[in-house]
Amino acid sequence: MDEKRKQLFQNLEQKILSLRNEDGLWTGRLSSSALSTALAVFALCQFDKEKYKNKIDQGLSWLVANRNPDGGWGDTIRSQSNLSTTLLTWAAFSIVEGEKRYQETIQDAEAWLKRRVGNLEPETISEAILDHYKSDQTFSVPILAMCAISGRLGEKGWKLVPQLPYYLAIFPNWMFRWLKLSVVSYAIPALVAIGLVKSQNSRKGVFRRLVRAICRKRVLKVLKAKQPDNGGFLEATPLTAFVLMSMVKANYQNLKVCDKASQFLSKSIREDGSWPIDTNLSTWVSSLSLNALSSETLSKLDKQSEVKSNLLEQQYKVIHPFTRTKPGGWAWTNLQGGVPDTDDTSGALIALHHLNKDGAISLDSVKNGILWLMHMQNNDGGFPTFCKGWGKLPFDSSCPDITAHAIKSFVVWKEKFDKKFQKKIDKRIKKAITYLSKVQYRNGSFAPLWFGNELAEHHQNPVYGTSIVLYGLAELKKAGYQGLDSMMEKAIRFLALTQHHRGGWGGDKDLPPSIEETSLALRAMAACGKESLANRAADCLMEIIPENLDDIKATPIGLYFASLWYYEDMYPLVFACSALKEME
Repeated sequence: MDEKRKQLFQNLEQKILSLRNEDGLWTGRLSSSALSTALAVFALCQFDKEKYKNKIDQGLSWLVANRNPDGGWGDTIRSQSNLSTTLLTWAAFSIVEGEKRYQETIQDAEAWLKRRVGNLEPETISEAILDHYKSDQTFSVPILAMCAISGRLGEKGWKLVPQLPYYLAIFPNWMFRWLKLSVVSYAIPALVAIGLVKSQNSRKGVFRRLVRAICRKRVLKVLKAKQPDNGGFLEATPLTAFVLMSMVKANYQNLKVCDKASQFLSKSIREDGSWPIDTNLSTWVSSLSLNALSSETLSKLDKQSEVKSNLLEQQYKVIHPFTRTKPGGWAWTNLQGGVPDTDDTSGALIALHHLNKDGAISLDSVKNGILWLMHMQNNDGGFPTFCKGWGKLPFDSSCPDITAHAIKSFVVWKEKFDKKFQKKIDKRIKKAITYLSKVQYRNGSFAPLWFGNELAEHHQNPVYGTSIVLYGLAELKKAGYQGLDSMMEKAIRFLALTQHHRGGWGGDKDLPPSIEETSLALRAMAACGKESLANRAADCLMEIIPENLDDIKATPIGLYFASLWYYEDMYPLVFACSALKEME
């Protein structure tokens, strides 16, 4: 590594280390979200307008100050205006419809919506949302439910809101794969709350009303069981807000579920009056940070034993009440609303491997993590996010980037176990390789799940997906696994063809390079020994990273639940550091 790159690498390491929290790990900072802010404001207003008046005013003021020049809102302050966020924000402003200070904002939002969908007729709005999300009702029905609650769909608005089968929530989780739910696994609380309010605003026969009355008590128990003590479902403002506003509208505002949800939303507001999409991604960014640092830096890390202990303590030791998954996994955060998932479990295992130079980490904990991942592997050989085999909707089906991350965590730990367990690991890895070979596109790319690019066609980010998979395959090849060459060559060819003329990468061909996407593709190329392409990318990285690292601006390539964009301030730092580390 030449001196300039070495200096940048050292600066990135020092910057990352400076951001550690009191536990020796990292908290990170998610972007503020107009969608989350609109939902939180509206939900708190429905629950207790007087009690939360100041926070409601703060949120509305932030929304006014952070609208786009075209009159709409994107998911972050660096995002394009989109239909979902603009529609929800317009619905939120219904609570101050008559106040003059908000009239211009409301009128501009209406003008944007008219340009986007043609008019503001309830039927037009409903059709536009349902068409946008197709068969996946995870987000379309909650959006329309809020529009109905706010009055934006007129007097007969509930007729335009599809009925969610909330009564199916009473079935055991293992049955969901056969029930063919129209929402993904994480959205069960919304399924219950919105299903309840819709059913109360629909005319049904006596028999149906009786059946649903019987189910109602049981689904309310399900909702209560899935809510953590701090009130935040999955630590997510959007999900918690949808539940709260729906429960209030269904006349369940006196239940403890609503009080806890309102407290969570109240505590989640930021000083500037905004809300993020989730409290934080602390475990995820901690794993990324530890995996980005050099072995030398890790060996000198202060509080190293504390870091190991804190990361190990975040491993779930009991069956999780939300997904009913077995013990052994890690969530994206150490907070109460976290839920174990494949990507974060893989990241934590790899981070623990980097921290285990002294061999002091318990192999029992590591084995439990690997067994948890094995249990998650779908029949097709791939790995989903939260639950095995729940369905074909996003976040429940297998995806290549999460699969590659999982098998990388297998291979780094494999040699620490006995021959019998090694054979078990080998079997799982080979099954995953077969899956990856089947889902690779003809052009050599892989489609990721949790990341996208707003500028790309269909908002996909094949550069991210291909980079993650290629990096994982490089690790497997180094460990002696066979049958990878064709897959890797096609992936390398795709990245070579999509490399920007400046040497970096955007989310796809001809898109402007970002620090995040350039770093991940560079890391993959360096791991595969493609020095020429990696050097060009490193030169680009040197150009686009500002001299003062405090001036780095993260790119909104993060793709949260139901196509909700975010950026995380740690991403450009850890991705760039990890890439330059690979070039050592």
